[in-house]
Amino acid sequence: MNDRIDSVEVLVSSPVRNYVTLRLRTADGLVGLGDATVNGRELAVASYLSDHVGPLLEGLDPGRIEDIWQYLYRGAYWRRGPITMAAIGAVDMALWDILGRRAGLPVYQLLGGRVRDHVPSYGHAFGWEIPQLLDAVDIHLARGARHIRVQSGVPGLDKVYGVSKDLDYEPAGRGARPPEERFDPEAYVRHAPKVLEAVREHAGPDVELLHDAHHRLTPTQAAQLGKALEPSRLFWLEDVTPAEDQEALRFVRQHTTTPLAIGEVFNTIWDCQYLIENRLIDYIRTAVVHAGGISHSRKIYALAEVHGVKAGPHGPSDVSPIAMAASIHMGASVHNWGVQEYMGYPEKVHDAFPHAWSYSDGVLQPGDAAGLGVELDEAVLSSEPYTTAYLPTARRLDGTVLDW
Repeated sequence: MNDRIDSVEVLVSSPVRNYVTLRLRTADGLVGLGDATVNGRELAVASYLSDHVGPLLEGLDPGRIEDIWQYLYRGAYWRRGPITMAAIGAVDMALWDILGRRAGLPVYQLLGGRVRDHVPSYGHAFGWEIPQLLDAVDIHLARGARHIRVQSGVPGLDKVYGVSKDLDYEPAGRGARPPEERFDPEAYVRHAPKVLEAVREHAGPDVELLHDAHHRLTPTQAAQLGKALEPSRLFWLEDVTPAEDQEALRFVRQHTTTPLAIGEVFNTIWDCQYLIENRLIDYIRTAVVHAGGISHSRKIYALAEVHGVKAGPHGPSDVSPIAMAASIHMGASVHNWGVQEYMGYPEKVHDAFPHAWSYSDGVLQPGDAAGLGVELDEAVLSSEPYTTAYLPTARRLDGTVLDW
């Protein structure tokens, strides 16, 4: 069998950010790439792939994509969770990549072809004070952006998620322990409506504004914030309360018409099922890498489509351009797509992962290269040694740990 999986390689690299890349080779010389990055837990997923998943793949037919997915998920006693699902997601991406390269077609064609001419995306604008935030919004508008996530500082706090007094903001700090931030949810709930009102007045009615509370609020605080933000007419309010308490979203939903987005920490369709079937959210935020790859993400989006929920996938700079490619190919071919988060990458990351997909004027294009259209420049990829990097730990002003 010339098209069997012949080798499995796991590459841990650190070109600016830490990434875990899976490379599958077939006996007839095709290569498929997948992303398995789990921020702050990179070595755990790398070990899962190298020590447990990789040996199971050798000799299998790479064209049996769905069967391999089920084999890796249902065939193991331990299921779900970000490590397991990122590993399965990387394998799934690599298999779709191989299938596309074998067929000479981009993955979006294998998924049924285009349903839209381009994939809408949003970037991040932040400013510690409102004037700096408005300047940042203007930069995005000048680039043609029509969707912008806006975050600002909070009076009385020294650090706030998604914001920095330094324009060269990098949330994942290198070191053996995560940095810590002190946060005051009540002060934030009082301040955020003023920020969004100023941005809406500045940007005008036609720009889609997004805002992220990042799980920091109680359901009551979330409901208060959603109601207070209604005059600003947000595209969505993201992660208003910890996602584990799904019934809390019903309470929030009853008190505000502001659209709600959640789910970037979800890993399977079963994590999403209750919220989608009960229409408690407007956008599901699962990332293709952390939700079991293209095969499983398609099922999540199909369930969402039936219930009037759209896709708004997580797209931070700590998922690699391979996962971004997979998400863009899905965005081109999935009907109920809302918007793709795209934080962008430093040039070194683009160089490490040369890719056919492109960004311009606020939209993403998958490109027409076969497969996912991503290659590796191993010299750039391996130019910096791996060192641990963590997103900050959040604490309330009294020192108790707050949801990240």
